Amino acid sequence: MNCVPQLRCLSLNSHAPQSNGEFVLYWMNANRRLSFNFGLDRAIEWARQLNRPLLILEALRCDYQYASRRLHSFVIQGMHDNQKEATRQGHAYAAYVEGIPGQGSGLIESLAKQACVVVTDDFPCFFLPKMIRAVARRIPVRMEAVDSNGLLPMRAADQVFPTAYAFRRYLQKTLTPHLTQFPTAEPLADRTIPRLSKFPSHLFSEHPLASPELLRCESAALDRLPVDQSVREAVMKGGSVSADQCLQQFLDRRLSRYAEERNQPDEDASSGLSPYLHFGHISAHEIFLRLAKGENWSVDRLGDVRQTRGGRSGWWGMAENAESFLDELITWRELGFNMCWQRPDYDKYESLPDWAQETLHEHASDPRQYDYSLEKLQAGKTHDRLWNAAQNQLVTEGRMHNYLRMLWGKKILKWSRTPQRALEVMLELNNRFAVDGRDPNSYSGIFWVLGRYDRAWGPERPIFGKIRYMTSENTARKLTLTKYLNRYAPKRETGGLFGMQ
Repeated sequence: MNCVPQLRCLSLNSHAPQSNGEFVLYWMNANRRLSFNFGLDRAIEWARQLNRPLLILEALRCDYQYASRRLHSFVIQGMHDNQKEATRQGHAYAAYVEGIPGQGSGLIESLAKQACVVVTDDFPCFFLPKMIRAVARRIPVRMEAVDSNGLLPMRAADQVFPTAYAFRRYLQKTLTPHLTQFPTAEPLADRTIPRLSKFPSHLFSEHPLASPELLRCESAALDRLPVDQSVREAVMKGGSVSADQCLQQFLDRRLSRYAEERNQPDEDASSGLSPYLHFGHISAHEIFLRLAKGENWSVDRLGDVRQTRGGRSGWWGMAENAESFLDELITWRELGFNMCWQRPDYDKYESLPDWAQETLHEHASDPRQYDYSLEKLQAGKTHDRLWNAAQNQLVTEGRMHNYLRMLWGKKILKWSRTPQRALEVMLELNNRFAVDGRDPNSYSGIFWVLGRYDRAWGPERPIFGKIRYMTSENTARKLTLTKYLNRYAPKRETGGLFGMQ
């Protein structure tokens, strides 16, 4: 088993490990998986060093913003998979789901009193950073957060990169050493650490664990959750088992078409992995390794950075489709993590580049032909049938086709009374309905609409100014949409495709 790189480990308090503790606690809250997980690896390192068993806690509160049946069921499906795997390997695993707001208060503190060390996940956005730091201040034992988010450790780069090109160029110069540092494929199979002889149920007397009915996501059990029940389950099922199936189907059926067809809504060539990456049901490391294996790739096939110089192709020494996918998985995805861990205002309008704020300010008072309310937009009741179809997919399935998400955002900017209001609407709709929302990568996509990671474009246009412009008409000319519109466009719409632009 490899040691976890120190660059991925962050001490959250100054306490020492307690050698007389009963177990090492791994508090899983972002990387919700039991394989290819540096956080779990780190907890196992401590367990081996201290000769103590491991207790894995996966918890889910109910009072976070956007908490819904959709998000809860996706996470709980993952809990079910994790419980089965931990039990198979003989490790103690506790799935805790709050039944009422605040019910979980004090749980971590209570367990920490019995622990040698607490290890948790280092995820840079939404409410998680504030939550884990608050807990670290209250517990009497050493607590660490471990970064298992991507191939590049978040803290390897101490600058915020303004474009994907700049970040890609940095990766091409610095990523290679990290390609030899991968988390363990089956960490729980390690027989050198002891197991708890009996599950410590007494520690959960005031915090009852999730029932078997809830872990099976039975409808009656989900009905009792105090979350937004109007946002129903997603079309995809959560958990490591489903994530594995999704990856294998992509590698077998869609990767060979990825570069050419991923932007075509009718062709279904995208990976579908984003929700599983967001909730940590699958690791970027595992995805990379399985793709690389299919390409018969080794690190010595990396391209000469003097030739690639930030280019998207020719760096990895793989086929075009594989390189195209890796640019999304590594460059674009990890660019978001690069922003979020360094900029506390990553989700604020003021984090936009100066040029973007200036041009949007100059055109803030331009007349808007449409100023749709949030309710109209959420319901997909605009004059634009293609936009309505994309919004309908988001609301009903919990996902949206990648290319259409760009158009979706651009039209919200055009239809909002101010760019600040457009940002509010995009965040509300995406974070509430998208399973992969509230993620560094999704914040990158939303803010790209307003100029982040982009450049000034001409000609200057009303409302947009120098921000990149998109229309439904131009999008339709480039894409095949017949099957997509038949599936997602509301049947009541019988008029033209776009109405007035």
